[in-house]
Amino acid sequence: MASVRQLQITFDCAEPERLARFWCEVLGYVVPPPPEGFSTWDDYSGSLPPEERDSWFACVDPSGAGPRLFFQRVPEGKTAKNRVHLDVRAGAGLVGDERLATLEAECARLMALGAKHVLTQRADGVNESCITMQDIEGNEFCLD
Repeated sequence: MASVRQLQITFDCAEPERLARFWCEVLGYVVPPPPEGFSTWDDYSGSLPPEERDSWFACVDPSGAGPRLFFQRVPEGKTAKNRVHLDVRAGAGLVGDERLATLEAECARLMALGAKHVLTQRADGVNESCITMQDIEGNEFCLD
């Protein structure tokens, strides 16, 4: 059986570059260099047929440890709850009030970028606190 060597997470969206740049800010990711032979992404996009321009964008973990995120334009808007979502591990290893304070601070930072707070689930003796949010196109994700 072959093993998976790389993982890419793909988002369907309306504005690929805008959403990719949002997630760069959330995760500390970067935009990879443009394809060989192009000095900028705008130069590359300008070389494509009009219907293909701005149809996708990507961002990567600068350390190479995390998966590549790929954003592709689709004609339809988001209509239902995500079946898969990202967990942004802002409070990993923290518990109680320290964890909640860290999550709330990260929530405030992301709201300033355009994210929306959906629900704060406080620790209940079994599960630690987490915060459900939506990115700038309404895709759910969790701070945990």
